[in-house]
Amino acid sequence: MPKEIITSATSPTTGFTDKATPSPLAQGIRFGNMMFVSGQGPLNPKTKEVVSEDIQEQTRQTLTNLEGVLAAAGADFTNVVNMRVCLRDTVDFPKFNEAFTEFMQGEKVTRTCIGGTPHRAGVNVEIDCVAMFD
Repeated sequence: MPKEIITSATSPTTGFTDKATPSPLAQGIRFGNMMFVSGQGPLNPKTKEVVSEDIQEQTRQTLTNLEGVLAAAGADFTNVVNMRVCLRDTVDFPKFNEAFTEFMQGEKVTRTCIGGTPHRAGVNVEIDCVAMFD
């Protein structure tokens, strides 16, 4: 069974060290009934620039970018079973969680949230996910 590379025109591709270098990563890979979405951050898909310093705006943009990759595979957050979150500053957790909860509109997932240093300056949140299909 071959893996299927998922590409969304409405979400940025991450994993680059500079904007002129093509990313070595896939936005998502579907294998059978599973889909793995690469970590997304708060980047504007057109400019690849961080949308804001505000953690809540960054969280909403990050989830919007994830949503775009899921949609390219015919999925949405109802298909997501697990998310992993990296926050640059764990002090941001309450505001992050508030924006996350509002965005997800009651949809339940499993989630791990850790403190760490995302790969790019100005990126204060990064989220990846695993989705399942029937």
